Amino acid sequence: MIRLIVFLFLVWSLPATAQEFNTKAGKVQFLSKAPLSEFIGESKALKGLINLEKNLVDFFVDLNTLNTGISLRDKHMRENYLETKKFPFAEFTGKFDVVPNLKSTFQKVDVLGTFKLHGIAQEVRISGEIRQLSSGDLELRANWIIFLEDYKIEVPKLVFYELAAEQQINIDVIMNPKK
Repeated sequence: MIRLIVFLFLVWSLPATAQEFNTKAGKVQFLSKAPLSEFIGESKALKGLINLEKNLVDFFVDLNTLNTGISLRDKHMRENYLETKKFPFAEFTGKFDVVPNLKSTFQKVDVLGTFKLHGIAQEVRISGEIRQLSSGDLELRANWIIFLEDYKIEVPKLVFYELAAEQQINIDVIMNPKK
């Protein structure tokens, strides 16, 4: 009888599995692979949440935090292409095709949603992988491709060989369970 009481106490004392997670540390990168120039831009200011109960995935990044390693290129990117004074954020909001059961090993996930950049919203499907760490945090990795013309970001003919019309986007994020 005492064992049963102790067992029930331990089971009831276990924390409930978290259903909502917020960004702890998030990184987004883009790869521009043009014929004469290849470079990576990165921000470590990716913010977001995942709510498994509501099947909600929402991430955003302040585009002014993107860094390519060359300050003049960053300035031109923000002023001439991304127009960050008018459109400071990129955002993705979507839903898992199948809400994942959290495991300690990576499992593949697909999310369908809307990616908004430069004032234009496009429906996209993003594939990635997710796992729950022993700490209870989530780790999410995902990647997809965007075409600048889909977001009305013009690539001038003179820099065509330095800026790719197609950009590979990668995210890597650790998320805390909401307390």
